[in-house]
Amino acid sequence: MIALITAVAGRRLHLSRQEEWLRRQQRADVVRVVVAMDDAPIQTPSAADATVLRVRADGALPLAAARNAGAEAAIAAGAELLVFLDVDCLPRPRLLDAYADAARERPDALLTGSVAYLPEGVDYARPETFEALGTVHGFRPRPLPGIREPAPHELFWSLSFACTPATWQRIGGFDDGYRGYGGEDTDFGFAARAAGVELLFVGGAEADHQHHPVSDPPIEHLDDILRNADRFAAKWGVVPMRGWLDAFAELGLVAHDPDTDRYARRPDLRTDAA
Repeated sequence: MIALITAVAGRRLHLSRQEEWLRRQQRADVVRVVVAMDDAPIQTPSAADATVLRVRADGALPLAAARNAGAEAAIAAGAELLVFLDVDCLPRPRLLDAYADAARERPDALLTGSVAYLPEGVDYARPETFEALGTVHGFRPRPLPGIREPAPHELFWSLSFACTPATWQRIGGFDDGYRGYGGEDTDFGFAARAAGVELLFVGGAEADHQHHPVSDPPIEHLDDILRNADRFAAKWGVVPMRGWLDAFAELGLVAHDPDTDRYARRPDLRTDAA
């Protein structure tokens, strides 16, 4: 049995599209787990017996805690494979089979798949156009179906990934000390490396990312990113998300101390956006 786990806060239209994609695939071997982060009641039409959980947000999205809660519920339900899919992602028809095939061959590995970002204005009634319209980040592998390509753990992302319960427990789950946006997924990748778990990009385990507005750098998440970057650096001895942190510094929102390699909000500056 495969557990498909999604954490959500808002994004109801995106969740409903994901549910519709899953309903079309009509998989009897899939148990659905949705984790609401202080969200209103959620409908899950893809599975009448879906498990819907709720975790408290307390002002910052508890992404790590939500994924841990989803995994715990899936394992308790007897899942043999945990598949995590971001609420923005629409699974292509082969995604679950590709992950399942890879897990049978490599139950000891952390598996992840390619995600293509769809542009604004895409017609979601025409998924046959997604391949031509979507943009895949060039610095992450996109192997052909059937290929499992090893990759550095720094390239792990939480939009779409899978592992067996045994591998999940070996990694130790997500560190729920991360609160809000940023850092928790890279931490998970580093924890996998520390546990001796190989990261494999799985050919054919592909998804399409629904469009939503973004800011670059994400100023609205500045405090979360600073806090989580400090936690990551204390654990692993390196600074994550440096591209964003340097962009914040260039905007004058944070100061960088080269002696400690630490970024901190400038005390003389407050912004409504952050």
